[in-house]
Amino acid sequence: MNFVIRKLWIVGGVSLALSACGPKRMAPAQQYSLGLSRAEYRDYTGARSDICDAEPRFLTDELSAVNGLMDRFLSSTDQAKNPNSVDHARHVELLKEASGSLGKVLDVHQANLRALQKCGFAKSGAFPQLAQRGQELVEQSRARLTEAGEMLALQEAQAKWKEEAPQREQTARQTWCAKTPEVGSTDVYYARQFADGRTEWLFCDGHVVQSTPTTGGEPTLVSPEGLSAKDRRKVKPPKYLEAAKGYPMEEVDKQPTPGGNSAPAHSSDAAGT
Repeated sequence: MNFVIRKLWIVGGVSLALSACGPKRMAPAQQYSLGLSRAEYRDYTGARSDICDAEPRFLTDELSAVNGLMDRFLSSTDQAKNPNSVDHARHVELLKEASGSLGKVLDVHQANLRALQKCGFAKSGAFPQLAQRGQELVEQSRARLTEAGEMLALQEAQAKWKEEAPQREQTARQTWCAKTPEVGSTDVYYARQFADGRTEWLFCDGHVVQSTPTTGGEPTLVSPEGLSAKDRRKVKPPKYLEAAKGYPMEEVDKQPTPGGNSAPAHSSDAAGT
């Protein structure tokens, strides 16, 4: 064999051998931020790289970081459904942020945890605990995101109801009330019920009957300001309370609640009772 050709053949063979023994192609690191939390992770499946080729120490750090981020996400959104909590607004904002981005990270993390099981080091060190805890956190985070979607949709519907309520009230008043309603006529033109159970019956002469859960649902009459002594004598509270009690509940304009719907528009049979 020609000496030059033989030398090239040897060099080429050595190069191939070194290439085969060289570092494996690793998935690129990706940064994810959620609120004040940060985590670095790799999409091994998406990058078509083998998670088992990763350095175990570095892989432990990656999986721990994502687990920690999910843990903080869950603890930082657990008051999103409690409007009385001082953390409510902040937790809702974090849920909104997570709804548009966290799902992808959960998919990648779950795929990594599954792929980890075929690695020789999967049952050593912290990996068994990381994998078990990671799967639990993925499931809990998915459930929280599902709840978030339903909750945010409900909040949007409630806000829209509240925004449009004055127009519905005005339309009902123009439809069912005389231009100069007589005080004491007890004509109900509109009734609404808020998500917290508070209910109002509005009368053409300006009176309002209110019922709130804090008072045990006991209705009370609220008179408009500026009534003259003559008009006050025309007001018979029991008649207003009776009119409110007789107003069809299916015609009450209800703010959306979980699993509920708003009532239909007022019918001609309901108004003016």
